[in-house]
Amino acid sequence: MAELFQEAAETHHAVYRIVDGDDPDWASWYADWLLDLSELPDLLGARPVRSHLVHALVDLERTFTAEAPAERWEDWYAARLAERLSN
Repeated sequence: MAELFQEAAETHHAVYRIVDGDDPDWASWYADWLLDLSELPDLLGARPVRSHLVHALVDLERTFTAEAPAERWEDWYAARLAERLSN
């Protein structure tokens, strides 16, 4: 799953290259890409509700920023996403 986050980040940055990746609604873009253009639903064993995924991504970003862990964000998100979506 971490590889999917890395691929999404690279794709997002390419799409938003004109503004150097700046996108205030990034979580919606990531959710759409992850649900429609990646293997995420297969990895999770079900297709999450888009709004739940957007919420999980925003919550993960806030927590990651607050905790500032040493690991890569992609690995950190991947380790927590399935748990967040199963609740």
